[in-house]
Amino acid sequence: MTTITRAQRRQLERENAKRPVVLTEVPPSQWPEGGRQPDRVRVWVSRDYLVQEFACLDPLVNARLSICRTSHNGERWDDGVSWEELMRIKREIGYGERDAVEIYPADADVVNVANMRHLWLVAGELAFKWKSR
Repeated sequence: MTTITRAQRRQLERENAKRPVVLTEVPPSQWPEGGRQPDRVRVWVSRDYLVQEFACLDPLVNARLSICRTSHNGERWDDGVSWEELMRIKREIGYGERDAVEIYPADADVVNVANMRHLWLVAGELAFKWKSR
């Protein structure tokens, strides 16, 4: 968990208000040095969301999208990203035509360290999905 002070939270709110409403790609030169991860390939931010794309080596999955809100309640990043918001985010960053899955792991494999959602972009089309007619 990341605890922040009331003053830090207010500063974050001011910074978020200056950001665009739509997700905008952040160049790697602006990523935090301490947060470098070799498999992170792209980052987007808006006033409401931070989206990070990570490369995957699995032949069934091309990438993982990690999505969180940019607002903080003092103890944790705010929660509550709806299905509609996830679909809009996926579309906004250029993956609207791609199938993605969200995984609910076995109890023994749960890792819950932040209010973050993850979508895995699959290679190809999912055979088991419902389709619009």
